[in-house]
Amino acid sequence: MLQKIVEAAGRLGSAGHAALALNVLLTGLAISARHVTRLTAEVGAELAARRDHEVEQRRQRQLPPRVAAPGLAVVEVDGGRLGTRQPGCGPGIHQPQPKEDKIACLISMASHEHDHDPQPEPPPSFVDTRRVQRLVQQIKSQAPLRDEDADTAMAAAPAATEPWQGAPRPLVRTCVASMAPSRRFGPMVAAEAQSRNFYAARHGAFVADGQQYNWSIWRGYFRDFEPIVDALHVLCYLYLSAYAAGGSESDRWLRYVRWLRACWQGRVAEVLAELAAAAEQLGPIREGEVAEDKDPRRVVREALVYLKNNQSRMDYPRYRRAGLPVTSSLVESLVGQFNARVKGPQKYWNRPAGAEPILQVRAAVLSEDDRLARFFAERPGNPYRRKAG
Repeated sequence: MLQKIVEAAGRLGSAGHAALALNVLLTGLAISARHVTRLTAEVGAELAARRDHEVEQRRQRQLPPRVAAPGLAVVEVDGGRLGTRQPGCGPGIHQPQPKEDKIACLISMASHEHDHDPQPEPPPSFVDTRRVQRLVQQIKSQAPLRDEDADTAMAAAPAATEPWQGAPRPLVRTCVASMAPSRRFGPMVAAEAQSRNFYAARHGAFVADGQQYNWSIWRGYFRDFEPIVDALHVLCYLYLSAYAAGGSESDRWLRYVRWLRACWQGRVAEVLAELAAAAEQLGPIREGEVAEDKDPRRVVREALVYLKNNQSRMDYPRYRRAGLPVTSSLVESLVGQFNARVKGPQKYWNRPAGAEPILQVRAAVLSEDDRLARFFAERPGNPYRRKAG
């Protein structure tokens, strides 16, 4: 019964929805949303403790893999935003603040190499005006490090598919989520990768946007994985900077398409040169001057810095020939699935870690390895639990 309660709380949008569903579906059960919340928090804390134990096992090199190594192991990292409040202040929402939850998606994939680039031209969806505008809006609304993006509406997630022909096919997905800072989150992701035998895979890829903490995790725990900056975020920077550079509507769109094609084909240096010229033409941001987010000078310079910092991770033709992903669409979609549970107009979690238990339950139900069922099968007190020895 406890497993059904916790699973409902992890899958549905709130403890209230879970209580209503349980009361309707399970004859004779009368349970309140408060009780569902308490039980879910207890199990979530146990899942977090198990996760932390595996982190320590890995640190001591005592964490055994659970499964055989995949052919292609992919790690994607991103973050969302959720509302938090100051605890111990009585009823209501006190001192609300948006905080970041970090999310990692670990996927085994079926893949094969190609003798030539299987898709040298950008996919049609990347050069369709309306779809590009919608994609840019979605990515900007999900940006995890801006307080103004901690709105009450869940951003629609981009389609969780690779946009090129011959792309690798996802097999099994598991996930890690936490409110912890990156220095603690990295070991959690590494422990999950170790338990899934990712370090013994024939090929590995680490895909993320340009946030520095993502690449600190790669440097610390996944250096043998091919580092790939997400092509969707590159698209967003190219589109915004191409329009900020000025000209007619037609000139701006053609500039975006030209820059996109160049980056898609690995000719990043050409785009950097044009961005530098555009930045010089727009003029500098003077010392002491505050440039607004939409100031063309700021938009173009941000794109220039982003591409400079990530140029070594943008060899997309080589990645496609090797059968590797070029977008972080799977983790982008996963962020939306977490948001559906932890983000909303009336959802504020106690700081500093009030959301940590529900993140663990949500991660368990979204992972495709039956880990919640395994957890309850091994949990002390289960009459069917195998005894050691």
